Amino acid sequence: MEIFVEVGLLLVLATFSAILMRILRQPLIVGYILAGIAAGPYFLNILHSTEHIELFSKLGITILLFIVGLSLSPKIIKEVGKVSLVGGLGQIIFTTLIGFSIAIFLGIERIAAMYLAIALTFSSTIIVLKLLSDRGDLNKLYGKIAVGFLIVQDIVATLILLFVSSLTGATSQNFFDLTGLLLLKGFLVFISLYIVSVYVIPKLSKFLAGSQEILFLFSISWGVALAGLFYTLNLSMEIGALIAGVTLSLTPFSYEIGARLKPLRDFFIVLFFVLLGSQLVLENASTILIPSIILSLFVLIGNPFIVIVLMNLMGHKSKTGFMTGLTVAQISEFSLILAALGFRVGHISQEVLSIITIVGLITIAGSTYFILYADHLYKKVEWLLRLLELEKNPGKGSKNEKYNFLLFGYDRVGADYISAFKKLGNSFLVVDFNPESIERLKNKNIPYVFGDAEDTEFLTDLNLDSIKLSVSTLPDLKTNIILTKTIRRVNKKAVIIALSQTTTDAEELYEAGASYVVMPHYIGAQHTINMILKHETDLKQFEEEKEKHLSYIQERN
Repeated sequence: MEIFVEVGLLLVLATFSAILMRILRQPLIVGYILAGIAAGPYFLNILHSTEHIELFSKLGITILLFIVGLSLSPKIIKEVGKVSLVGGLGQIIFTTLIGFSIAIFLGIERIAAMYLAIALTFSSTIIVLKLLSDRGDLNKLYGKIAVGFLIVQDIVATLILLFVSSLTGATSQNFFDLTGLLLLKGFLVFISLYIVSVYVIPKLSKFLAGSQEILFLFSISWGVALAGLFYTLNLSMEIGALIAGVTLSLTPFSYEIGARLKPLRDFFIVLFFVLLGSQLVLENASTILIPSIILSLFVLIGNPFIVIVLMNLMGHKSKTGFMTGLTVAQISEFSLILAALGFRVGHISQEVLSIITIVGLITIAGSTYFILYADHLYKKVEWLLRLLELEKNPGKGSKNEKYNFLLFGYDRVGADYISAFKKLGNSFLVVDFNPESIERLKNKNIPYVFGDAEDTEFLTDLNLDSIKLSVSTLPDLKTNIILTKTIRRVNKKAVIIALSQTTTDAEELYEAGASYVVMPHYIGAQHTINMILKHETDLKQFEEEKEKHLSYIQERN
């Protein structure tokens, strides 16, 4: 009964902290760690059943990593693109090297310094996705690149966790023996799981999906069982849980499984962060505070700077690099899990664990405000970022030539608009600031110019006074308003077509001077209604529509 009361008190404390964080617009993780500090020996001292709480926290980590695994489909590397892959790996390498140097300079022992350096490289997938979603930026260029960065980081973090957890007790004498054994075990497990995931899991999951309860139970048992198997093989239960998720990621039910497990994850993961906060060492606060602040400043300022430079080298505008850089200005759940694992196996001390935890608190809190107020911050540092640009004109276009039509944004449905422009026999120009899109336009001999539609100086150089039509496929309301007002100011006769996601945004664009606002959801609904009215319940007709749609999708891909 004592453990029941203790868990109840911890949950009440975590709830109050979570409410406070919500008021302060902070991620709930910060509140959970603060609740752990309050519950620890320095304040309320209500956490005594550490072993039981640790068991609950391990369940939380197992489910968390299992859900992460569900999103790490083997197809994902192809989807994240070259920029995310190269930029993500570059950020990991440079952050690790600089972080390790700083840790050594601070007098931290080499193995602990390596743990610290690696912990500084990983950003929080959960926090960044939530903040990008709140801003409505997941479909923007920088949002897509940031998500790609996070996926690359998750994959690298998985490999590092696998390596670290499997070398428990390694010495300089048996290091290579253990490494060889690890590789052999990993190879055998990989082959076995590949066979199971390709030939067994799809058929089994299809059968189990007939009952939601059985599918839910199977998912939990599969994740926990594989975590237990890996623990038995000295390969870490955390990695077992993550790979269990990967094996189910190719099934049609991966999203459904993840959605049903998230409430369970949210409950148990609370206790992991509460336990982590309770283990914070405050006796030698003066000795860990300065290293924590220095390392936090490196994550908050140094990490974004590294990303800005890498993005600029790959041809991206300073604003894209800046916005992407802010998404890596914190350490992640993976960092805290790695630190807890290193402490558990004796690779790092409790002081180093405390430093990483404090860095987590500072950077998660700080980066939240960075991302929420990114536009205001960019205005403050824009002049400096312009000076730092290594490549001022990464793409050459033909903006000085005469053209009748302007298309802003090629990525989404640009090819369709270009086909229409060609049929009308009008000259046109495509404006984009994604270097990969520019490369495709160049290869197809489509007239283009590299530029940002939000940059009014750039827009004024585009012969806006002589165009007859402007089409924007960009999803950002602010950018479309700037674009619409700039064109309308110098050209009263041009037809201006913009994109909007909501009726409220559409009204704002009409007030700004748009001739027509495209609302994809509305048009999609109207198209579907027309199909229903035309075909009613004729399955054969809908199958024909399906084939046409698939053909269109494959052509565009």
